[in-house]
Amino acid sequence: MGQNPTPGERLYAIVEQGLCIGCGLCQAVAGADRVRVCKTLNGYEQPVVQGELDDATVDRIYAVCPGTRIEGLPERLIEADSKHDNVWGTWRRIVRAWAADPEIRFEGSTGGVLTALGIYLLESKRVDFILQVKTSNSEPSFGERCLSFTAADVIEAAGSRYGPAAPLIDIDEVLERDQPFAFIAKPCDVAALRNYAEQDSRVNELVKYWLVMVCGGYGTPQGTNDFFRRSGIEPEQVTGLRYRGRGCPGPTRVETADGSVQEFHYIDYWGEDETTWTLPFRCKICPDGIGEAADLAAADSWIGGGPDRVDSETDAGTNAIIARTRAGEELLAAAAADGALTIEYDIVPHTMSLYQPHQVNKKYAAWARHQGLGDAGHIVPQTARLRIEELARELPDETNEFQRKGTVERVEIGKATEPTPKIWKPDRD
Repeated sequence: MGQNPTPGERLYAIVEQGLCIGCGLCQAVAGADRVRVCKTLNGYEQPVVQGELDDATVDRIYAVCPGTRIEGLPERLIEADSKHDNVWGTWRRIVRAWAADPEIRFEGSTGGVLTALGIYLLESKRVDFILQVKTSNSEPSFGERCLSFTAADVIEAAGSRYGPAAPLIDIDEVLERDQPFAFIAKPCDVAALRNYAEQDSRVNELVKYWLVMVCGGYGTPQGTNDFFRRSGIEPEQVTGLRYRGRGCPGPTRVETADGSVQEFHYIDYWGEDETTWTLPFRCKICPDGIGEAADLAAADSWIGGGPDRVDSETDAGTNAIIARTRAGEELLAAAAADGALTIEYDIVPHTMSLYQPHQVNKKYAAWARHQGLGDAGHIVPQTARLRIEELARELPDETNEFQRKGTVERVEIGKATEPTPKIWKPDRD
């Protein structure tokens, strides 16, 4: 940005500096007549300025955007008897569990826990609906915001979505329903809505449960298209994509316009380990993939962080669940008592580190990577109650310096940069 950037340039700086996750909240803040979050030329869902913006509106966007501000659990929700771990944050109980209904367990991404809890919240009348993401009807690799009112709706949304999704694109309309609901989303989406709660009191009044999946990041559109091409499939021919589910992790299923279906292993899409993951830059500097701002977080439970190609064929799926708040702890116990969940046994933060070593590594690296952004003259995300500087102090100086310089180098060679968003339009020729 120049010395006196326009409001539009300020908004675009978030995108151009690789910090946008496409949650859609900026459209809700500014209004669709001024900012539209949509598919852009690089394949992401990003904000495109439509009308006249002012600095006050952009200030509000910066205050809520999870690219510029990420915070842990609100202090008012941290109980005096809650436990704390420097990596895994505030917790009250951690368990291994799965959906008690075998069909829900099968349909879910791991053990079907979030699907089972969504159904339980509806059927127990704790909420009127669930705000979540399901498969897009127009973009096979994308997710789209949906409201689930029935068990069938929740099951339709089961299975991870590793593409762009904008669950908060019309949050004002959702709040205007004036009905209690639960939010099931990625940690960054929950961070965004927690931020927005400071601008709109209806959020804390109406969102009764905040549930997340522990998230290693989502696939870049280019990475997904490369996967299709490696598999002999032209991206333009894809009409349906299920990333996982129907087993643990279940097949990656691709449907094409000629009616054919191909199924692949989860590892075929992501690769053997995290060094092969194609992630947006924002995911690489994420200070909270573990859902610290939620009531409850559900994770995969593979030792080492990934499935075994052979063993996963018979893996029924087991989630690791972190209950962070009193509400999350009570929900976990009630769902088990009422037969919605099966709890195998309690575990501790160290066990989570065995299941999710990449989350540990990223948490330790986050502070130095953010310092590198500052060194490069980029926006530095504001964080609170995530302990990233404290964790960095546990590392040798040379390790922090390596991460810091590495981020500067990424900026310098363009790996932390996106083009100014322009609306994608399908080729009509």
